[in-house]
Amino acid sequence: MVTFKEFFSFKNNRFFWLNIIGMIVAVFAIVMGTLFWLDRYTHHGESYVVPDVKDKTVAQAEILLKEQHMQGIVVDSSYVKNMPFGIILDQTPAGGMRVKEGRTIYLTINTNRVPLVKIPDLIDNSSARQAEAKLRAMDFQLTEPELVSGEQDWVYGIKYKGRSLMAGDKVPHEALLTLCIGSTQLRDSLSMDSLNNMDILPEDGDAESAPKVDDSWF
Repeated sequence: MVTFKEFFSFKNNRFFWLNIIGMIVAVFAIVMGTLFWLDRYTHHGESYVVPDVKDKTVAQAEILLKEQHMQGIVVDSSYVKNMPFGIILDQTPAGGMRVKEGRTIYLTINTNRVPLVKIPDLIDNSSARQAEAKLRAMDFQLTEPELVSGEQDWVYGIKYKGRSLMAGDKVPHEALLTLCIGSTQLRDSLSMDSLNNMDILPEDGDAESAPKVDDSWF
């Protein structure tokens, strides 16, 4: 019977222990080789600074990104009135960040298509002050209001380039609109004009203006 001491004796079990040592060395070599391969594959420790390509054209951005071993792709667009068409408005990741080689930079560019905005429900449903505040908050521009007969400072219509609009109609962003505002003075003035233009009946005894009667039928 082999004793515990004899079992762990290298002299008596040399072949066994050589196998154990060989297995340990092989496992160690495999682990180290895997780690080395992962470092090379993932470029561990290597990084590049993302260039700031905002306010540049896509062509200019591609050159800068290529120099840093990156590529850009346009994924979105937005409309900024005072910016040139095709200029880059935003990027992800942002400029100055460090990323690995081959990273894709997502770009947002300026479009020349003016977005359309729906007219809110203001007609015959709002005062002039409320309508002006809401439309200006939506970036619309307003002309001098057009006065119409009606309740004072009440919104009776909205026009764009002379065309009357309805709630839900779409017009270009920052369009120039005209509010049709009620005026009691205009209403009263129109009422007086109507009264003055009514036909006045002829007075009795006015033979020239009195209607002639045909008595041949009596």
